[in-house]
Amino acid sequence: MSSPTTTHLNRLAQATSPYLLQHKHNPVDWWQWGPEALAEAKRSNRPIMLSIGYAACHWCHVMAHESFEDEATAQVMNELFVNIKVDREERPDIDQIYMNALHLLGEQGGWPLTMFLTPSAEPVWGGTYFPKESKFGRPAFTDILREVSRLFRDEPQKIEQNRAALLARLADRARPQGKVVFGLKELDGAAKQLGNAFDTTHGGLRGAPKFPQPSILEMLWRAGLRTGDVRFFETVEHTLERMSEGGIYDHLGGGYSRYSVDDKWLVPHFEKMLYDNAQLLELLALAYQRSGNALFATRARETVEWLKREMTTPQGGFSASLDADSEGEEGKFYVWSKNEIIELIGPEAGGFFMRHYDVSDEGNFEGHNILNRSNAPARTEADEERLTALRAILLDARAARVRPGLDDKVLADWNGLMIAALVNAGTILDEPSWLAMARRAFDFIATSMTKGDRLGHSWRDGQLLFPGLASDFAAMIRAALALFEATGQPRFLDQALAWQRALDAHYADPETGGYFWSADDASDLLLRPHSTADDATPNANAVAAQNLVRLAVLSGDDTWRGQADRLLEDILAMAGQNLFGHVALLNALDLRLRGAEIVCTGPDAERFAQAALKLPFVGRIVLRAEKAADLPPSHPAQDKLKAVTGSAAFVCVGERCSLPVTEPEAIAAAVAAMNAV
Repeated sequence: MSSPTTTHLNRLAQATSPYLLQHKHNPVDWWQWGPEALAEAKRSNRPIMLSIGYAACHWCHVMAHESFEDEATAQVMNELFVNIKVDREERPDIDQIYMNALHLLGEQGGWPLTMFLTPSAEPVWGGTYFPKESKFGRPAFTDILREVSRLFRDEPQKIEQNRAALLARLADRARPQGKVVFGLKELDGAAKQLGNAFDTTHGGLRGAPKFPQPSILEMLWRAGLRTGDVRFFETVEHTLERMSEGGIYDHLGGGYSRYSVDDKWLVPHFEKMLYDNAQLLELLALAYQRSGNALFATRARETVEWLKREMTTPQGGFSASLDADSEGEEGKFYVWSKNEIIELIGPEAGGFFMRHYDVSDEGNFEGHNILNRSNAPARTEADEERLTALRAILLDARAARVRPGLDDKVLADWNGLMIAALVNAGTILDEPSWLAMARRAFDFIATSMTKGDRLGHSWRDGQLLFPGLASDFAAMIRAALALFEATGQPRFLDQALAWQRALDAHYADPETGGYFWSADDASDLLLRPHSTADDATPNANAVAAQNLVRLAVLSGDDTWRGQADRLLEDILAMAGQNLFGHVALLNALDLRLRGAEIVCTGPDAERFAQAALKLPFVGRIVLRAEKAADLPPSHPAQDKLKAVTGSAAFVCVGERCSLPVTEPEAIAAAVAAMNAV
């Protein structure tokens, strides 16, 4: 192979394309597509590195900033390749040729499109966005450049046959020895391992006691979205169905108990926690959205009715929990005898009701009956209407009993989980009143549970426990971002940013990129606790990681994404020995790697946003910007506003962007196409 040219010259200043002109100051020796560039490749016997994008493509800009503006990366590109930059809007013919080639290679399409060609412009291998540095199982861009160049130099007659070897070598470079690396491959493997541990008869993880495990269910759901394997969805739906028909669910008053002491979801530990019901509310909405199973929508609505009736404080916040005991006996408030039911609704209606709710003389729990439908007979629509009326009679009668104790303190972190759940589930189920409940609770916490930009943890009877915990900030930032995506009101994004800066200022752990549990000015602790593992709620670090990914898109500041990457990589590296204690962090990684970023622009932006919001909330981030003034001047979506004259949605998935979507109804299909393997 002859020596490469030593004259480095970026030739894009003569271009007419605004996209190419954006790259005219890169230290890359860029060529425009044409006879001169192709002749140079043949003359110097160097392969071609073809980069195709368009002006409004966010990840095109990210790759440009990371790699094409970097002197060291440009030096490798200039030495080893003839580098050609193409505007796909100016040359759709070139784009079509090489995008088709990428698909034929079994790779996902989208922009930026990065293709490696022979000096004769024949496609050999490629991809889309490549990171500057190796992360999440993806090789660094310079590693790719050197390995592709080596193949051309050392095995020029075997280029196509060596594609598998190339991929294997790149995979090794992306997973260096001695370093724990997590990417899509590891996410899929972990999900399969966990899915195999589920009880195929009763749902949930095998054995007793049985806990709902919402983060694990979410992990399996994400795996279904990621892989298209319906078994993941079916495992989650089966578990939710068994729980929703079992005794762990309150069939009269709504809401789920903390856990079941048996393996059939029959006998609960009767306390009801706000955080369990928040997480399950979101899963019920997702399950209904996919399956159309009315049971899931019904349980979601009944649970919110319970929240409204029994758990909402006069100020609009949500109480923490209901006790298991009343009159010194666990579950006494909830269980029934056969005679009590007959006395209330009569023998005929009583017999009908008891057949459907497992009521007998001997009972199913210490001589009493826990209402459940785990083995109930089939029901017609008329049966359901009759049972609904009978349940209402029993619920009224139950209200006269001595109630379990209510812990009516308002916890910022648990409220944050419920606020986000009301927003996400309410959006799917078309329940605007749920969003109103969420806003009211949010406003109470943002005013009565804060001092400046700092959150407190617990409020009761006018007294605030301050300062708050990292979990309070993480959950309330998540709530703020959910409200911002649902409403488009800038105040929610502004509040999320203010709280994120306070979290960074007072809780950051410089060693891990994550967060201490307590603030730096908490004065009553011997040491600052630090945990990265999930408990009954997702760990604050995991929630924060998802928040940072969303903040990057919604604020337009990619600094937040870099912060998310460091947190994810550092903590997952430490968590390798306890992977399933960090499921929520794996869920955050899934959002980072495959989240659909949807920017809705133009005078009809709201209609596009409403269509985008109907996608599963675990994997989409929605930003609306009707006009340029709606965004900060530095926001990368400004380019999208300039790129269209009407209204459109711009979709990016996994660091690849689609063409503009010009009909709201086509957004879901565009996201599905970007996610297709």
